[in-house]
Amino acid sequence: MNLNTLHAQGRAALHRHWHASPAQRLWHAWRDELLGLLPERWRQRLTGRMPLQVLHWPLDEPADPTPARVLVLPRSEVLVQTLTLPLAAARDLQNVLGFELDKYTPYRADQVSFCAQVLGQGGSTLKVRLVVILRQRLEQILAECAGFTLLGVDVRDGERLGVNLLPEALRPKRERGGRLNRGLLLACAGLLLTLMVLWLQSRDALLIEMQAQVRQQQAQIGQLQQVRDTLANTQGAAHYLIARKAAQPALASLIADLSHCLPDGTWLEQLEVDDGGQVTLAGQSTQASALIGQLKQCHSLDDPQFQGVIQPDGETGKDRFSLRAHLHQEASHASSAE
Repeated sequence: MNLNTLHAQGRAALHRHWHASPAQRLWHAWRDELLGLLPERWRQRLTGRMPLQVLHWPLDEPADPTPARVLVLPRSEVLVQTLTLPLAAARDLQNVLGFELDKYTPYRADQVSFCAQVLGQGGSTLKVRLVVILRQRLEQILAECAGFTLLGVDVRDGERLGVNLLPEALRPKRERGGRLNRGLLLACAGLLLTLMVLWLQSRDALLIEMQAQVRQQQAQIGQLQQVRDTLANTQGAAHYLIARKAAQPALASLIADLSHCLPDGTWLEQLEVDDGGQVTLAGQSTQASALIGQLKQCHSLDDPQFQGVIQPDGETGKDRFSLRAHLHQEASHASSAE
């Protein structure tokens, strides 16, 4: 068995599965309903075939010259049985019934033509309708219909069963699907492509919007960080100034302390206190040389030293001096309390 034979058998099995499936009947019902909404000319152009003519056996009247025909047999010409099979039989229903045909009918598979129609399934079982006709009888019927081409042989049991007993070899070769299937396939591909493009555009628009929101939030975060940095710097500077101010004695406390430390006959012409806590004193005194010793007793000042030399003042008769000292940091609380 070569590869081409295996390929042909696979295609035939797939074709049988499709024609036995409920999806195939649903597809044809939906397609026929859509085609019924169109004018006759459009239906013919889309399907690529002329209107279907149904012939009932036995033939009572000459058939119209229509190329597409289906022959419908009465129920008395065939054997119809409803079977319950395992669900696994649906994979190759035609071959399964061919091997076990003598189990359900009094004939062998080579004596009849048969077809199977899936009616439904429940759990692990499959409900199947088996339609059988003697091959010899079918050949006689087809011989009387030799003047025209048949698309299929159906059975009427009150209504048409929707089966085809016509052997595969006698079915006319025609392009499967026709123009309608190709058109539907192209339409589905176009709709799918349009859907993908719209989806991508929606994703791009959403991405652009999200990126804009992220940039806006980043700008707001940057502004908030600047405000936080400014506030932290301001708070740091305020805390520094408060700490420096708390560590240094008040100017009124310094002046009161100096008024006790400086001896009589001394007055100040200049008193400066810079941010570093350095105090500069300048003035005149009758006891300028003893000022260092006097200032060392002052609790507000540390390390007093002369700047320059002591010079006498001819007008006042006193000595002019200039001193430099440092504020005593630990004395701030005591001076303030005093």
